[in-house]
Amino acid sequence: MKLEVLLSVLNLKKSQLNNMNITSRCTVINQCSKLGYEKYKNFYIYSYPELGLSISRNRGLENVCGDIILLCDDDVVYDTDYERLVLEEFSKNPSADVIIFNMERPNRKKRKITSRKRLHIYNCLHYASCNIAFRKDSIINHNITFNPDFGSGGYYNGGGGEDTLFLVSCLKQKLKIYSSPINLGVVYHKESTWFDGYNEKYFYGKGALFTAISHSFRYFLFLQFLIRHPEFLKTVSFFRAFSLMCSGSKDYINYIHKH
Repeated sequence: MKLEVLLSVLNLKKSQLNNMNITSRCTVINQCSKLGYEKYKNFYIYSYPELGLSISRNRGLENVCGDIILLCDDDVVYDTDYERLVLEEFSKNPSADVIIFNMERPNRKKRKITSRKRLHIYNCLHYASCNIAFRKDSIINHNITFNPDFGSGGYYNGGGGEDTLFLVSCLKQKLKIYSSPINLGVVYHKESTWFDGYNEKYFYGKGALFTAISHSFRYFLFLQFLIRHPEFLKTVSFFRAFSLMCSGSKDYINYIHKH
């Protein structure tokens, strides 16, 4: 098996690549003002004049050639042995289509994975894309892609979610997702291009996201999210947040019908 990193960047500077400790093959999708391709060290750089994180990830799926794909953002620095660790986890668990790994986040509190177990819809909705590695064939053969309406640059960019919808798509296709307590590196969290606080835009986007996850259970998802995260309700009240999520849900349903 061969590991390949899939890195999405905006207006790439090659000096960035030298600081990430990426030692395996790496496909870089560079969203910029031109169309092009070049090879730099172990980096295969594809440039496209377009915007959108999900669009970038999907371009990457078209170009990667490794057996195991590890998603990456440009604020990640990997540990020296990340490649060996990822490949060992997949070798030990041949039934795993997707494995979620730990990444240190010194600037944020984040739930840490402490055990190896299978994940389901009720416990896989809070992982970021840089935690995710998958077998390329499992994803390609089931026509799984990233939803371009969500994530940075998408129509609904207020609540993120392209990584969550990717995992939900995997589960809907009966792929097996597992967690691993192995840590692969550090995420330094640059200033987000879409997140500007738990404001009205954020809850509106979350309403659309939860509706995309499950139309039937969307109201339950709204309520459980607000109950579990009272810390998000400092500037927007519970009832206002719920109302905004309902509005985002309605808008998403209308949007889907039009497209």
